[in-house]
Amino acid sequence: MDKLQFKVGDNAVYPAHGVAVIKKIDEKEVGGKKKRFYVLQVLENEMTIMVPTDNTQSVGLRPLVGQKEILNVYKILKRKDVKVDNTTWNRRYREYMEKIRTGSVYEIAEVLRNLYVLKHNKDLSFGERKMLDTARALLVKELSLARSEDETTIETELNDILEPLN
Repeated sequence: MDKLQFKVGDNAVYPAHGVAVIKKIDEKEVGGKKKRFYVLQVLENEMTIMVPTDNTQSVGLRPLVGQKEILNVYKILKRKDVKVDNTTWNRRYREYMEKIRTGSVYEIAEVLRNLYVLKHNKDLSFGERKMLDTARALLVKELSLARSEDETTIETELNDILEPLN
């Protein structure tokens, strides 16, 4: 049997959906073989997702970030010398969406910072504004759980870091 990475009650990050809690570990028969699944409930919208326990790597399911990663996230957000791609908004949108889909907290932080920088240079498209909100929400939720802080505190910290970008 496969080694379980998560236990029931653990928080895990599911790419593009954010933090989810492991509700249970189920066993189902798939193609004549018994397979174990993590049953996740996404905190943001209570959506339920089933992930084969032996497939967590390929879907990108990962534990919450640790303190060292959090420091790196803040370093990414503080970098102001970034070049924002001046391609069309829909190309940027696709690139940023791919970064968000990776589930990497670093990629999400980059998207948030880049959209913030862009926002102070020109108006964001509707899609980019939504993506800015999505990236912010994903980061706030994960950082608040990882640091055991309320979301308002994290939101304020992010604003304090990002506001000087204009």
